[in-house]
Amino acid sequence: MQFEFADVSLMGDREDNQDRAAVVVGDGTVLLIAMDGMGGHAHGARAAETGCRIMLEIFNSLPKPLFDPLGFLHLALGRAHAAIVTIGVKLPMDLRPRATCAVCLVQRGEAYWAHVGDSRVYHLRGGSVVARTRDHSHVEQLLREGTIREDEIPGHPMRNYVECCLGGEPALPEMSISMRQPLTDGDVLLVCTDGVWANLKDSEIAGFWRPGNGNCSESIKALADRAVIASAPHSDNVSAAGLCWRH
Repeated sequence: MQFEFADVSLMGDREDNQDRAAVVVGDGTVLLIAMDGMGGHAHGARAAETGCRIMLEIFNSLPKPLFDPLGFLHLALGRAHAAIVTIGVKLPMDLRPRATCAVCLVQRGEAYWAHVGDSRVYHLRGGSVVARTRDHSHVEQLLREGTIREDEIPGHPMRNYVECCLGGEPALPEMSISMRQPLTDGDVLLVCTDGVWANLKDSEIAGFWRPGNGNCSESIKALADRAVIASAPHSDNVSAAGLCWRH
């Protein structure tokens, strides 16, 4: 397996960066993580930092390729959730650190992904979206019900209301975990926080990078810069990790 990867995390128009993005590689297996901290300043940043660290530790502790990729995703998200709950256990419920998360595992020419909240995973091919995760959010529910249109989401007053996240309540949150997704040469996987997609169309994200058109690092940085500009002057933190698989 051959692949090119990169990650980026920009502050945007905020005073601090509560996002975290990471890529880790081990014996031909790649893990992409994007995590968006919630809870205000230090609490949000600590939630994202803690969740990301726990998932990387679990990944690094296991032999590759992973025997049970879907089981790994469930375990890693569950332990990240428990760790974030622990750091906020002495705080009032509404002040406890929380985070949304998108994670993607690639090995043996296949991808597996999961998310909690409104951080997303995109599977891109030839400049088009093959698949993307559906947010755990109030506006996503309205979209599924047909109450609003896709183009109404960016300006909706409840766009930032997520229905589940890591941290907060001790009970395990809802997780959406994909089935095995076969990859073809040139496929791109992208995990990102809502700062990336908030004011960009899926079609704009889908074409951010194609094999042979620059490298991954330059392309993902250009996508992040574009997201900041599209949301100015109130841009959120903007973070993403991406990978192009080649066979």
